[in-house]
Amino acid sequence: MSAIVDIRNVEKEYPLGNLVVKALQGVDLTIKRGEFTTIAGPSGSGKTTLLNLIGCIDVASRGEVVVDGEATGRMTEQQRTNLRLNKLGFIFQSFNLIAVLDLYQNVEFPLLLQGSLTTGERAQRVEEIVDKVGLTPQLRQRPNELSGGQRQRVAIARALVTRPKIVMADEPTANLDSATGAAIIDLMKDLNRVEQTTFIFSTHDPEVMAQARRVVRLVDGRIVDDGLAGVGATRPSATAPAV
Repeated sequence: MSAIVDIRNVEKEYPLGNLVVKALQGVDLTIKRGEFTTIAGPSGSGKTTLLNLIGCIDVASRGEVVVDGEATGRMTEQQRTNLRLNKLGFIFQSFNLIAVLDLYQNVEFPLLLQGSLTTGERAQRVEEIVDKVGLTPQLRQRPNELSGGQRQRVAIARALVTRPKIVMADEPTANLDSATGAAIIDLMKDLNRVEQTTFIFSTHDPEVMAQARRVVRLVDGRIVDDGLAGVGATRPSATAPAV
């Protein structure tokens, strides 16, 4: 299976007054298509920085980040924007839903930005992905009428509706209770298996790490361990509550 993300000797530095903060130091990482990978580590370890580089939200200070065969550091800002819009999906811990839009409109929004589908094609795409995350009855409800778990499901549907090659989630269970968070991870794993979408998500929660298929551990901007978790498959998802 070919690599969809290839990170080579990447460093990322940020100026902080007269100091330079080294967020990432000499990171090498390859992620294959269809993987379900967790970037784990304590707060400040560089997890979000690494996701931002893969997601073309930021660029490396040194080294090379290759996403789906394209070196992002050599792109113009418009090219990176197009890559984000057409090949990448994002799930945020704060959900980032638009309060004045209902569930359908929130999920449809990235398709409107793409501008390549008809109204009927957008409707079919939205209804299909909303059904997959189990929220069809809530299709016309607004975010403030949904539970935290339901809002995270909307965020997952919105990330997947464009059929991206990679979905990135930054601490996707941080604002959820442990049972709901576990159910969200189960949902992401099921969608990964069915859709073959590459999932990369960050966490510092040991319980979430235990459900991952591969855990890449960061400490002080360096990868200190990279391997298969080999634990989560034993936990039956049937015990997870509806969220």
